Amino acid sequence: MTSFEVHNGEVSIVGETKGTGPQVVCINGWANSRDVWSDLSENLCKDHQVTIWDLRGHGESGAPPPGNYGREEALKDISAVLDQVGRPCVLVGHSLGGYLSLAYALENPDEVAALVLVAAGPGFRKAEAREEWNESVRQAAKNLDLAQGAEELSMHVDSYVIDHLDDIRAPTFLVLGERDKRFAASAAVFEKYLDVKETLVVPDVGHMVHVKASDEVAQAVRNFISDLDL
Repeated sequence: MTSFEVHNGEVSIVGETKGTGPQVVCINGWANSRDVWSDLSENLCKDHQVTIWDLRGHGESGAPPPGNYGREEALKDISAVLDQVGRPCVLVGHSLGGYLSLAYALENPDEVAALVLVAAGPGFRKAEAREEWNESVRQAAKNLDLAQGAEELSMHVDSYVIDHLDDIRAPTFLVLGERDKRFAASAAVFEKYLDVKETLVVPDVGHMVHVKASDEVAQAVRNFISDLDL
């Protein structure tokens, strides 16, 4: 395993890479750290190069002041990680990490060989739906030990990603927990607009499907990447 620290401006981004093979970069969800990928990455690194890292304001990465957690800042963090570990890669994103993976694939299509979207959503077209989501994030943040302002990462200010899903050409694999009803509707949206090769629904688990069923998800990701012949 190789630990690293890269910088986007004054913000340090901390992560680790292990294994050799096709390049896989995992992006955690809001209010999680890279530790949620530990079991999955331990499995997948047997035949892949797997990178896990902490979003700004999460885990061991730096926490800038409020106002520095927008989508563009997060995408620059992804780019800084890829500067360190290499391009192109398969982006594996959970929840917010999946949304950011979609946004990155939109802006940097040549750098994303494939997408694995784990319990992720594409954002919202309607302003009312965005504000309802954002308010739920504000309320949740009150009960979490997060850096001040880090809730901004999970907030939606526009419909950019969902409006441009059909511009994304990367082959895509969807992973969802059977009990994750909130994100189940997103799968239908993705299947309509993205190049979805396969969808895995894991029985009897919820939003943290990559933690609760790490070996099953890792093997499914392995099979998906193998079929792509990267």
